[in-house]
Amino acid sequence: MAETLTWSLSGSATLIALVVGYLFGSIPFGIILTKLSGGPDLRSIGSGNIGATNVLRTGNKKLAAATLVGDMLKGTAAVLVAWHWLGGPQAALVAAVGAFLGHVFPVWLRFRGGKGVATYLGILIGLKGWVALAFAAIWIAMAWLFRYSSLSALTASIASPLLLWLAFGMPQAAMVMACLSVLLWIMHRENIARLLAGREGKIGQKG
Repeated sequence: MAETLTWSLSGSATLIALVVGYLFGSIPFGIILTKLSGGPDLRSIGSGNIGATNVLRTGNKKLAAATLVGDMLKGTAAVLVAWHWLGGPQAALVAAVGAFLGHVFPVWLRFRGGKGVATYLGILIGLKGWVALAFAAIWIAMAWLFRYSSLSALTASIASPLLLWLAFGMPQAAMVMACLSVLLWIMHRENIARLLAGREGKIGQKG
């Protein structure tokens, strides 16, 4: 997706792309899948998060994997739908913001959603697959070394905007993902505090 820093998307197209992205992002796969399986309300266990890491704390690895895939693909779908039907690359970037905000602040859950890591990765898949692979590789390496999901995601989110701009010449995408990285860090502020205090839960640890 070659880019310049000019913006040509109309106001109405921008709003439509944002709303479409938000609706995709606000689908709470963790809660839906856990309820369908007869499991507990995710908001009552572990970190209270609705994402795959907290689903894993129920002990159901398959359900956690399904949640991860769902939360990723809703970000990818938002980007691709906007790109092909709502105005091209710039609409895709707007939808990416919408999808991330939808996951983090879903209207259906009184704006109390997840922390956005899987959706962030799904957005990268839609924007630039190679950067998504780099994000996943960094996440896996950090998780293998330290067993902290939050630390893995925070580290990977630093590299993604840099790669988009410096390696692939995508300044608009880099700036959007940098903003989403900042929000991702803000959403992980409690995790950061627990990491610094040595109290952060490790991957696979039940709540």
